[in-house]
Amino acid sequence: MDYYIIIPAHNEEAFLADTLNSIQQQTLLPKKVIVVNDNSTDGTESIIDDFVKSGSPFEKLNIASSTDHLPGRKVINAFNRALEILDGAYDFLVKLDADIILPHNYFERVAEIFRVHPEVGIAGGFAYEKDGNGEWKLNHPMNKDHVRGAFKAYTKACFIAINGLRNAMGWDTVDELLAQYHGFKIFTEDSLEVKHLRPTGKAYNKKARLLQGEAMYTMGYGVLLSGIASLKMALKQRNLNVFFHNLRGFFKAKKKKTPYLISEKEVKFVRKLRWKNIRRKFVKK
Repeated sequence: MDYYIIIPAHNEEAFLADTLNSIQQQTLLPKKVIVVNDNSTDGTESIIDDFVKSGSPFEKLNIASSTDHLPGRKVINAFNRALEILDGAYDFLVKLDADIILPHNYFERVAEIFRVHPEVGIAGGFAYEKDGNGEWKLNHPMNKDHVRGAFKAYTKACFIAINGLRNAMGWDTVDELLAQYHGFKIFTEDSLEVKHLRPTGKAYNKKARLLQGEAMYTMGYGVLLSGIASLKMALKQRNLNVFFHNLRGFFKAKKKKTPYLISEKEVKFVRKLRWKNIRRKFVKK
């Protein structure tokens, strides 16, 4: 199967070479890799240039967006800029972060998943981060049926059906909800252990604090669902402030009447799906 990779990169000189090397070592190589140098002020561009000169599938795209490293908006803006220069000659499309190391068979396995399971629209592995003892441990903030935004692969049919990625925080939840709305399934593979070199959330500044709550509002969760999701996040992160920051962001977005990221029909589906998943978890317990 043919696939393209898009990698948004802003000041990633500490990690980018490791990420690109792990792509070069894949047992199934990509047809094209576009690395988007988004307003970097460090050595990111020179690293990209070195890989481009190697005669491999790497290409560079320079853009100049905001210097703020806000989750969602900056990354998806860079992703969409690269998407504009790609053709449609691919079987699946990959959005990849610039601070990860992939197992050598990552995309061979993803291609196999899509080939064997045509109902699957999004696939990926799991994130591992180093703990205090220097050991790689599973660090997957969401449910195990969720593919992290750092390494998401979409079939062409699914990507077209969901109309691409939303330029907002929460895009990597919206995409999966919309995929299910359109009849696609999400597939996570335990054997694909992705090394995440930068601990989750370390790159985000204070401006990002309220965006999670805003994302919940724009996904149509409503107050009760947002409260439950925020409490779960706070307990998982062992930080009660997460709960209050999320709700503050939610009500701020509500007061501003921020437009939903999805249609009213999709909102109804999302709420029904969320409540179904909550009930299922309580039954399991």
